[in-house]
Order: sequence, then C-alpha cells, then structure tokens
Amino acid sequence: MSSLPTAETFHTQSIDSDGYAIVEDLFAAQCDEILALLKELPVSQKVRQREGVYGVRDLLGIVPDLKPVLISDKILGLVEPILGNAPFAVRSIYFDKPNDANWMVPWHQDLTIAVNGKSDAPGFGPWSVKAGVVHVQPPAEILENMVTVRVHLDDCTAENGALEVLPGTHVKGRLSSDEINRLRGSIPPQVCEVKRGGCLIMRPLLLHSSQKSTNEKHRRVIHIEFAACDLPNGMNWFERSDF
Repeated sequence: MSSLPTAETFHTQSIDSDGYAIVEDLFAAQCDEILALLKELPVSQKVRQREGVYGVRDLLGIVPDLKPVLISDKILGLVEPILGNAPFAVRSIYFDKPNDANWMVPWHQDLTIAVNGKSDAPGFGPWSVKAGVVHVQPPAEILENMVTVRVHLDDCTAENGALEVLPGTHVKGRLSSDEINRLRGSIPPQVCEVKRGGCLIMRPLLLHSSQKSTNEKHRRVIHIEFAACDLPNGMNWFERSDF
C-alpha cells in the first residue's frame, strides 16, 4: 500500500501532476509588514502608476527591504523540493487589480526571462526590452525547470480576478495559438482562489489567465520566479537573489 503524501511533499506532487499548488497561510503574519514596505515604492520608469501603484518590475531591486521577508526559509521550503539544491529568485513583480487597472488577461504561458544583456546563445529569442531590462524567450527546457511563487496580500477570489489555470498543460512544451485554443476546449479551467497570506505555486508553462475584477477590492500579489541553473554564453539572470 502506498503511503499518503506528507504536508511537505503534497505540493510537489500537485506541481508534478497539475502544474500548480496552493499553500495557505504561509505569509499571513507578514502581510501587514509587506504592505507597509510597498507603500514606500518610488515613482519611476520601472513603476507603472495611475491613481496608485499597480505594477512593478524588479520589485526586490526597488524595495530591497522586502528581500529578507520574501527570500526566506518559508519560500525555500516550497521551492527546493521542486528545483533541487541551491535555487534562487530570478524575477520579482508586483501586481494589483484596482478599478483603474482592471483588465482581462487571456490564456497564455509565461515564456520570457529577464537577463543582463543580449547574447547569441542558441535557442534564445525573440528579444525585447521592458522597463529598460532585456527580456528573452529561452529554450523550453529552461522554463520547464523554473517555478513561480505568487504571494497573495489580499483574499483572491473569482470576483476580483483570481488566476484560472488549465491543469496539466505545463508538460506540453511551448504552445502555439491553435494548440492553446484546442486545450481550452478540452480541459476544464480551475479557479485558483487563495486567501490573504497564501501562496500559489505554478510552473511557467502552465496555461493561465485571469478575468476582470467585478468588485472594488484589491488583488495585490507578489510574483517571484525561481530557477536553479546558470545561463549559457556568459548570460546572467538580471535579478538574481540567493537565499
């Protein structure tokens, strides 16, 4: 008889089979501290703003005081069983979905990484620049060995734009538009409702989307991507933060 998964291994099994897992309450005690630090965000070319801040790239570089809170043993305990020894953060983004920044995000995979400069490395491309940072689509095998942790600072429900996912699509490689449409018609979407302080863990190649918020509540999320491998041809991760 096979043994039941322990609390420590359950999320890794969900990641393997479905491409995502939800771990509740991990940062419940730190949410107020994190939100207080986010209030100190400067207005710059890296911060997108209307009435208030709703999107920030290179978050840990802009607010370094967040690093000891977020790049901690709590997240290491989630990431290391998935990626193996010595994982590190490679990109951090802050999202909100208030009324003045409320849009639907269509079904997609997260295909780009942020790097320190352009390279002739085989299999990398196309290249782009976002907020002054070079981005590129790497070979699928790099994305297959990454994982994202989304720390929720508010209750996230279907009414305020919770992420929807198509379970199991993380193992299908980089998908074309036709393949995405076919999978949308054959796999029932799952809404990833997460309470304040909980985490959604997901593979970058998992198909996901989000609807517009239908209430006036915040949906503040810190999105942190992790890897455990170096890049070829002298290329480096732009935003590397080690544990």
